[in-house]
Amino acid sequence: MAPETRPDDGERVLAALRRHIDGRRAVVDGVDGRVGRLVGLLSDFVLDGGKRMRPRFALAGWTAADPDGAPVPDEVVTACAALELIQACALVHDDIIDASDTRRGRPTVHRRTEAAHRDADWEGDAGRYGVSQAILLGDLALTWADEMFVTSGVSGDALTRALAPWYAMKTEVLSGQMLDILAEASGATDEVTPARVNRFKTAAYTVDRPLHIGAELAGAGPETISALRDYGIAVGQAFQLRDDLLGVFGDPAVTGKPSGDDLREGKRTLLLARATTLADPADVDFVLGVLGTELDEAALERVRRIFVDSGAVATVEAEIDTLTTRALDAIDTDAVTASGRDTLRDLAEAATRRRA
Repeated sequence: MAPETRPDDGERVLAALRRHIDGRRAVVDGVDGRVGRLVGLLSDFVLDGGKRMRPRFALAGWTAADPDGAPVPDEVVTACAALELIQACALVHDDIIDASDTRRGRPTVHRRTEAAHRDADWEGDAGRYGVSQAILLGDLALTWADEMFVTSGVSGDALTRALAPWYAMKTEVLSGQMLDILAEASGATDEVTPARVNRFKTAAYTVDRPLHIGAELAGAGPETISALRDYGIAVGQAFQLRDDLLGVFGDPAVTGKPSGDDLREGKRTLLLARATTLADPADVDFVLGVLGTELDEAALERVRRIFVDSGAVATVEAEIDTLTTRALDAIDTDAVTASGRDTLRDLAEAATRRRA
């Protein structure tokens, strides 16, 4: 088994996160124990769940560029683990934007803080309190991510190389999120808009930039970085397309979120765009009429049938296959180590064939 896929790698990422969070929580506790208890919600959110996809891709980027095949150094693991804090920020804020009640089968951070306000019978609006504290917790996660990355212990040269994709990634994901919100508000039904959202909101910070960061930390050459980024863009887009399908058809017991949430939130996905092109006009009118509303089970089931019967689901599945093939072709080069290729093939399977 290649070093980057050893069973303890996930534990090393988790241990690095725990060390950093515990250190920062000590600072917060010094401000006020009540704030420390609030920050415990963020700690629980980061440490008690998630697939760690972004650190895994970053570690794969290192391995794909390291011809020695040695175990990933601890300081590199720490730098890569910092990506999980950016993910935490994105998810906490995303759940506020989408007014989501659950994440990973549990109440979202803003709902938990809202419930704490209500249970304590405090003054003011509990919902506003919950959103306000969750925004700040997401901001804190982003701050901790930067701290963890720059103090990871990697060499100055490695850090300098990796900071460019690190900073680009944060701007790209925020810009992609802004475009996503704009698309919902403007009622976009074209295919170009969701493709751009997928490229920058998801692909960039889920696969492309983590791989780029890991490769830069390893001192990769331009051919390696180009191959990894081509792979990353394709797998990242396929990852989001799978997410779009799960948002409509996923099993809540597996995904941890109510089925049909993307429809209730009015998400402008490629799946939706395909359906509006392929379905009968009456069916398109129905889908657009219930989009962004609290669909009951009958309406949700009708939308699902329209997506399937129109061929929209089949075309999205075909696109996932095409993107995955393109990604694997991109790393079929001597510029990527053999162990790196093996790991990236496994990660592509995990990202595009998942059920949650």
